[in-house]
Amino acid sequence: MLTDPGLRDELDRVAAAVGVRVVHLGGRHLVSRKTWSAAAAVVLDHAAADRCGRLALPRRTHVSVLTGTEAATATWAAAITVGAQHVLRMPEQEGELVRELAEAAESARDDGICGAVVAVIGGRGGAGASLFAVALAQAAADALLVDLDPWAGGIDLLVGGETAPGLRWPDLALQGGRLNWSAVRAALPRPRGISVLSGTRRGYELDAGPVDAVIDAGRRGGVTVVCDLPRRLTDATQAALDAADLVVLVSPCDVRACAAAATMAPVLTAINPNLGLVVRGPSPGGLRAAEVADVAGVPLLASMRAQPRLAEQLEHGGLRLRRRSVLASAARRVLGVLPRAGSGRHGRAA
Repeated sequence: MLTDPGLRDELDRVAAAVGVRVVHLGGRHLVSRKTWSAAAAVVLDHAAADRCGRLALPRRTHVSVLTGTEAATATWAAAITVGAQHVLRMPEQEGELVRELAEAAESARDDGICGAVVAVIGGRGGAGASLFAVALAQAAADALLVDLDPWAGGIDLLVGGETAPGLRWPDLALQGGRLNWSAVRAALPRPRGISVLSGTRRGYELDAGPVDAVIDAGRRGGVTVVCDLPRRLTDATQAALDAADLVVLVSPCDVRACAAAATMAPVLTAINPNLGLVVRGPSPGGLRAAEVADVAGVPLLASMRAQPRLAEQLEHGGLRLRRRSVLASAARRVLGVLPRAGSGRHGRAA
C-alpha cells in the first residue's frame, strides 16, 4: 500500500528480483483482515501504516514501512502501532528489503513445501556410501548433496564437480541460524544439476550449527537433502542423523561387512529409528542381501549387483547415473520411501 510512484517502482523492481508478485492496494482502500493475513509480506507507506494501525488489524510478521526520506517521528509511531518490523529508507536500504521479501516468500512456501532429508552412512569403510549418496542426489528431482566427511577428500570429485565454481565448507563463515535457500543455492556449485556442498582436499572440522542451518535451508526450499556421513559420531554427524527422515546404512555383501553392519545398526537406531539397509554386491561367498538384513536387524530397502566399469567412470569425470543402471534403480527405490514434498503457494506481497 504505497501512494508514492517512486516507492511503488522501487518495490516492483525488488519484488521482481526476488520472485514475488505484488498486489497494489492504492488510495484509501481499506485492507480486509483476510487480505492482511494472507499476504506473504505487507509493505506500507506512512499514510497506509497510519490507516491500518487505526483498524486494529492482527499482529503478523513481515510488515515493512517504506520512506523516500529520513523517517520522521510520526512515521516511526505509525510503524510501531501497525506492528511493522522494519522502517526502510529507499533506495538506500534496498538490500534489507530484498532480504525481507526473500524471507517472507520462503516462509510462505514453508506452509506447503518441505523437502525430505536422507542421511547415508557406510557399515564399514569402503562400503560405497558416498557413491550411493551421489546416486540418490542425481536420481532426485532436485537435490542438495551435503558432504559431512571432512577427511574424505571432497564429494565433488565423485560428481565431477571439483573445478566447478562455488563455495565449499571451508569457505562458509557460518555459526548457525536461518539461511535463505535461494541464496544458498546460488552460492553452491551445481554439477549435473545438483547443488553440492562439498569438502576440500584440506582437512577441517564441522560443527553442528552450520550443518543444522544448511539442512534446514534445503528442507525449507523443498529439495531432497542428501547427507553423506563419516563413520564417526561427531556433533555434525549427530545433527544430520537427528534431522533425517531416513537413515540409509550401506553394506557390501560379505561376512565382515555383515558383522560391521550389525555393530553399527543399534548405535544408529538409538539416534534415529528410521533406519534402512542397502546391500551392494558382489557376494563372493554367496551371502544374500536378505541374510545381511536379518543379521543386522535392519529393514532391507534395496540391493544391487556390482555395476560394470563403475571404477573407471569415477576416475574419468565422476558418476553419470544412467536410468537403467543398478545404482539408479536402487536409488529410486530408496527415494520412494521418503515423504513427498507438498506444493505450497507462491510468495505474494501486498
